[in-house]
Amino acid sequence: MPAAADDVGFAFQPLYSLNTGGVVGVEALARPAAGRVHDLLRAAQRRGRLVPVDAGLAAQAVRAEAAHETLLPLHLNLTALSAAAPQLVLDPLLESLGHTGRRPREIVLEIGAPFHGVSPKALLAGMQRFGELGFRLAFDGLGAGDLPLNLLAEARVDLVKLDRTALRRLPGEDATVALVESLVHFTSRTGIRLAATGIEAEEQLATVRRLGVRIVQGNLFAPARAGAMPAGLVTAPPEPALPVPLTPTTAPRVDDFRHPATTLPEDATCDDVRRVLLDQDAPSGIVGLDRAGRPRWSIDRARFLLDLTGPFGHALHANKAAARLADPPRTIRTGAGALELLDLVADAGLTRSGDDIIVVGPDGECLGVVFVTEIVRAMAEAKIEEAAALNPLTRLPGSDTVAREVDRRIAAGRPLVVAWLDVDSFKRINDTVGFAAGDDLIRALGRALTDLAAKLRSVTVSHVGGDDFLIACDIDEIPAVADTLLGTPWTAEHLSVTVSLATVVCAGTAAKSYREVSRLLAPLKKRAKDVPGSSWVNSWPGTDRFEILRGQGHDPLRAPNQVR
Repeated sequence: MPAAADDVGFAFQPLYSLNTGGVVGVEALARPAAGRVHDLLRAAQRRGRLVPVDAGLAAQAVRAEAAHETLLPLHLNLTALSAAAPQLVLDPLLESLGHTGRRPREIVLEIGAPFHGVSPKALLAGMQRFGELGFRLAFDGLGAGDLPLNLLAEARVDLVKLDRTALRRLPGEDATVALVESLVHFTSRTGIRLAATGIEAEEQLATVRRLGVRIVQGNLFAPARAGAMPAGLVTAPPEPALPVPLTPTTAPRVDDFRHPATTLPEDATCDDVRRVLLDQDAPSGIVGLDRAGRPRWSIDRARFLLDLTGPFGHALHANKAAARLADPPRTIRTGAGALELLDLVADAGLTRSGDDIIVVGPDGECLGVVFVTEIVRAMAEAKIEEAAALNPLTRLPGSDTVAREVDRRIAAGRPLVVAWLDVDSFKRINDTVGFAAGDDLIRALGRALTDLAAKLRSVTVSHVGGDDFLIACDIDEIPAVADTLLGTPWTAEHLSVTVSLATVVCAGTAAKSYREVSRLLAPLKKRAKDVPGSSWVNSWPGTDRFEILRGQGHDPLRAPNQVR
């Protein structure tokens, strides 16, 4: 027998951003005293009480989470039938929010199966009502439930969660990889965020990260726990090694922080705005839209109410156009980087840094708003993680930077060269002229690589540790990299130093991943070190042949030595 609805506890599981490594939300998962929550909901459905029970569980979850005071967005689960009947859900839910001090914009309603038998028109209308009140919306269980694809296209949601049952087949099943790729494309085109749930293994994580998924959830990071929140929920980065250094290819986008906008027609009156702001729980601001959905003005809650409640404020403004108390909208295009938004805020001056920024689509249509404070916090966390990941000698990032670049380019089918640079007999250098001289040599190599990355558009560099460096670049730029590294007369104190460069040319489909390329580089580096002087040895995936392109006694103008 399933447990009664009032005999239910809650476990909590965080969601992580792969952009910052930080927690971006926490999901409340109902845990009945006996049986599963699905059994409880099915029993309620048979009695015709699914919506009241579902709404009651959501309200209980809000109260249960309040004891932990995470201040994170709280994800609540609702069935599609409940989402289609907002009038039956809002009373208990808003009562719990009022009791705990939570606001609707801090709540993400994850709408899930069953969708069968629910009127799409009623569901879309219910979701619109929740959105008008400030709630953020998501679809849950994609890939396992019966969510119609046309509903996915029509509904304006902030997040879509890909079910764990599909992800269990990663990374080995090509069809599942193709499915995730298509969803990443769909969500990037529409500005919806995509979350991968049920991540249990590092291979799954590596695959979804390579495919472009930026929000993850699963036992690999933190299991759902009853009673107390997972340790370090707010500040601890997920393991293993999830924080991502802030680089041009991994920096957060404004769409990662987008919320639904509260909107009114551009000809709305001040009284219309006041009613929306005071209805239930007010949003932080309101956007006035023209008939094409383009923003024409923006109203900040605090400034507007201050103007309206001042001496004679209501009498002067109540029936007048809201535009008279509004500001010009501050907009940023969808797909823009978070750094662009911070530049926008800086240009506007600190006095308005608390305003909402409107995200607009290709035709200028309003897609939502972002809160500057959220982006500032995420960027600060990313900068801290970036600094922690840098090598203290060279200020270069670790191997993860090149690994991500290699996987990204292989996935996109872009040819590249991956190189391993190593100092010959580095231990002898330390033993002969001391560790300080060895450190100076490593710093000099690091500066040379940093300069190369600045001059050549395709070059990405990492300091693996000690005297080992990794490089990824376009095929046509590796000669310039090799000329710089092998043509420089390196010294440590009075001691002449040589270096070895091992490269693998990745073109076509022979190379599958960074992990495979790194396995090819290991024996190749040994072959390069066997060549006298500063040397360069090259090979290709799928073959045991290699060629000596540079080395003592080798003329680079002659045909390279090919060895099997």
